[in-house]
Amino acid sequence: MRCILLILDGLGDRASAALSGRTPLEAARTPHLDRLAAMGMTGLLHPWRLGYALPSELAHFLLFGYSWAEFPGRGYLEALGAGIPLGPEEVALLGRIFAVRRRRGELILVEEDPRVEEETARTLLAAVGEFTAQGVEVSFIPTGGIRGIVRLRGEVSAAVTDSNPIYEGRPLMEVQPLEGHEGDVRARRTARVLNAYAAWSHARLAAHPLNRARRRAGLSPLNAVGLQRAGQWRPVRPFGEKWGLRALAVAAGILYQGLCRFLGFRMAPVQDTADPARDLAGRLRQAARARQYDFVYVHTKAPDEAAHTKDPDHKRAVIETLDAALAVALEEIVPDPETLLVITADHATPSAGPMIHSGEPVPLLLLGKYTWRDRVERFAEIDCAQGALGLVRGEELMPLILNFLDRGKLMGLRDSPRDQPYFPGNYRSLRLGRQQGGDDD
Repeated sequence: MRCILLILDGLGDRASAALSGRTPLEAARTPHLDRLAAMGMTGLLHPWRLGYALPSELAHFLLFGYSWAEFPGRGYLEALGAGIPLGPEEVALLGRIFAVRRRRGELILVEEDPRVEEETARTLLAAVGEFTAQGVEVSFIPTGGIRGIVRLRGEVSAAVTDSNPIYEGRPLMEVQPLEGHEGDVRARRTARVLNAYAAWSHARLAAHPLNRARRRAGLSPLNAVGLQRAGQWRPVRPFGEKWGLRALAVAAGILYQGLCRFLGFRMAPVQDTADPARDLAGRLRQAARARQYDFVYVHTKAPDEAAHTKDPDHKRAVIETLDAALAVALEEIVPDPETLLVITADHATPSAGPMIHSGEPVPLLLLGKYTWRDRVERFAEIDCAQGALGLVRGEELMPLILNFLDRGKLMGLRDSPRDQPYFPGNYRSLRLGRQQGGDDD
């Protein structure tokens, strides 16, 4: 048997007055998702603990059965996905240029995600591309638009805070060592270098001719660099070794590609287009036909991106568009009795209010030849709360998948030195010596 896991990124939401007290998923017309829900068993899922708002990379990491202690940081994962070479001692951060204004010695964020022509962004990023201080080399490597990866080489540490405040009207933050790392020489050095880089890059960008031209045109100058989510390589068991499943990722975006490469997935070459429903239908067809894999992860970012517009009705409309792609699941995946279909989200993304992500649980559906058929007939938050699965935590999802794939091990069996959760484990067969004679015929 095999599993196809579909993550509808950011699908969950909050009740909205604009939708008569419903969430965008509740308000959406989703006949295909509802039909799938009526055929399987449902519940709610949170990758960690209720109320905690998780970013996509950490939510995925936990859903794939890994722990916080193993997480390498988003900066590292995006660098890996972008094909940026990183040694095990190097640190990567997410970087972007944006607009700030000075106020009593502070740099106040004015515009965090400005629209900028590609050539302008490339020119300004080049102006702050290389910096060296205290033996640490800082390189800003663009990945698209105003964004990029800031790579640190030298005796550095990822145990530092962010400088990007994210919310406009707040000042850029001083980088500091994380709690417990105050005495770490590398963390203290990294913080000092990043603060020096922030001051140096602001001075260079503020004086740049392109920013003088922007001021004359009445535009905000792009005059600071914000940094966040430092990451560094950590040892981790590959997904296939951890769960006994050959895994394929059908996902676009450097974050998801970097995460899956880090965990040892094979990658299907896909790209996002202006038609997310068509993208999703194509990815589901790829998953249906990838029979050489035991675990196929399919992803779409469309619900999350719709929620970030802070328009609940727009998110509802995007969900309805994506639902049409689920016809592929009903036609090409569900009829196969040897396939377990799992549909859920990584986190909730509120389409109203200031929070980026929120901590509510999200709907979960399992459909296969062994799954119960509960009484839920709609794939929405409140409906799935009444499902047979109840509330599932992230650490329970992969064991549930192994269970419904007939691969779960009876706990207590010792078929290998490392206690694997799947059966059969990576055992070593007993080999008889020559003195015991040859094989029986």
